Amino acid sequence: MAGGECKSNDYGAAAYWDARYSSSGSHASAAAAGEFFDWYQTYPALRPLIRARVAAASRVLMLGCGNSLLSEDMTKDGYEDIVNIDISSVVIEQMREKHKEIPQLTYMQIDVRNMSFFGDESFGCILDKGTLDAMMCADDAPDGASKMLAEVARLLRPRGIYLLITYGAPKERVPLLNQTGCSWSIALYIMPTPGYQLKMSKGTQPTMEEVALTEDGQLPPNYVLKDPESHFIYVCHKLAVKEVHCRDTDPEETENAN
Repeated sequence: MAGGECKSNDYGAAAYWDARYSSSGSHASAAAAGEFFDWYQTYPALRPLIRARVAAASRVLMLGCGNSLLSEDMTKDGYEDIVNIDISSVVIEQMREKHKEIPQLTYMQIDVRNMSFFGDESFGCILDKGTLDAMMCADDAPDGASKMLAEVARLLRPRGIYLLITYGAPKERVPLLNQTGCSWSIALYIMPTPGYQLKMSKGTQPTMEEVALTEDGQLPPNYVLKDPESHFIYVCHKLAVKEVHCRDTDPEETENAN
């Protein structure tokens, strides 16, 4: 999924992912062999942002967990309750077995387009590292992606955080995030790929840059990506009902009302 390109595979189908996680010799089946694979960025690279934005006591939902080390690394860093879901029953069984001695981790086979198993406002943070990108490459895109984001908004508590790591630039992702029924305060960070960081910094810790979006939710006109393959990290705070009302109220109307 690198570079924003979608291949012909249906990334929204359980059968596709079950086959990948069952295939010997591929990184997707690494967990079965005692190994793991992380899309995009690792926890050490993301740690400064996650620690600053997500309390260790928060109940976290990991979307499309795959065989990533992210959840395990977070529990080692003090996170207490992480629910991991994936459409593939194969990888869920692999990861459940691998982490059976870690009580802070729960694994469930669930389709992100329908998370009705969970009640409204069940989570303080929802973390997505590549899952929205996969949904945008599914046969039912963009409808499936919209359903997923509606579920994310439903499941988050007011002021909860949807932390989205994606290759999608604001022109592609912000309109999707701001669909009807989703109300966010969005902060954007941009992070070069690990390969670019390694080449440019000779192995030092990857860095991320906060970039102020324009009023219409886009990159500043003259902004240039250092790494064309950079990852975009959207920190989306779910607005409370009162905050949504204040944001949508016309300032002149408010002044006249006073």
